[in-house]
Amino acid sequence: MLCSSLSSSYFKPPPTTLYSLLRRRQTPTWRRCYTSPQPAVVSSTEHPQSTDTIHNILNANEGVSSLMKMERKPLLHEPQARWFPYLDTFRCGNGYEVTSEEVIEAVNPCISESRKVRFGNAVRNRSYSVCLVVEGLCDFGNVSAAFRSADALGVQSVHVVSTDANKRYKDNRHVSMGAEKWLDIELWDSTKECFEMLKSRGYRIATTHVGIDAVSIYDMDWSYPTAIVVGNENRGISDEALAMSDLHCSIPMKGMVDSFNVSVAAGILMHHAVCDRISRTGCHGDLTVEERQILLAEFSLRHSNSAISVVEDYAKRKAALLT
Repeated sequence: MLCSSLSSSYFKPPPTTLYSLLRRRQTPTWRRCYTSPQPAVVSSTEHPQSTDTIHNILNANEGVSSLMKMERKPLLHEPQARWFPYLDTFRCGNGYEVTSEEVIEAVNPCISESRKVRFGNAVRNRSYSVCLVVEGLCDFGNVSAAFRSADALGVQSVHVVSTDANKRYKDNRHVSMGAEKWLDIELWDSTKECFEMLKSRGYRIATTHVGIDAVSIYDMDWSYPTAIVVGNENRGISDEALAMSDLHCSIPMKGMVDSFNVSVAAGILMHHAVCDRISRTGCHGDLTVEERQILLAEFSLRHSNSAISVVEDYAKRKAALLT
């Protein structure tokens, strides 16, 4: 289990890198970043304007794919021992390909120091061992709130199952505070399709359900890769999801009411999962060194609209330098 710190010094390219060679030949990258139409430096307290609202993201698969920058592994139904979605490759629009290390080197001068520290802390505490699935929610405010909790707790992967192809959600980006920008969101047209893929990735499916066969979340071992499923605000989990799940779990209730708001329940479940994992393994974030670097490159590409053009320019100049 790798829990070592990702220090801010990681972002400083050594003097013998291609970056230093390119600086001697070209106008410094950081200067072009500042003079681009949209600011490249984003502080840790800013929420950059973006057209990638949750409404756009969940209304079409193109919205989701627009968030993902590094190349992703193909969707395979064969069993996988460990799930991590990204390859160590970014394919530029101009045809060039670069690695995560090169992405970080290129974008590094365009990111504020406070943002680098925040990226490092986030990546170090990210995990794919717990993921969240929201099935057929009608109130998009609940989806947005669940996204925000997932980001805050280091749950990188979230899945949205739409049970009504003709009904999409209204925009509640103010509820998520832009959390969707930093998550890996996957959309599914059916519960069966979603669950089959999750099981092939090594997850057990835990549906939230109040019943005699439900296991208390406090009696579960959350170090095992688990997909937490929350259901519709009125109908709850679908019969199909209950039948396909590996276990049913519940949050013990001590009051007069017998249920939580769905977004609150999702937050409680993820928080307990993270706490249990820390108590058992010593940490929640469990990415390898290579995976952390790739995810850091992914965050670096997402942080501003000009990041991709900076990397593409870097790749073009690198190719010219090596020919």
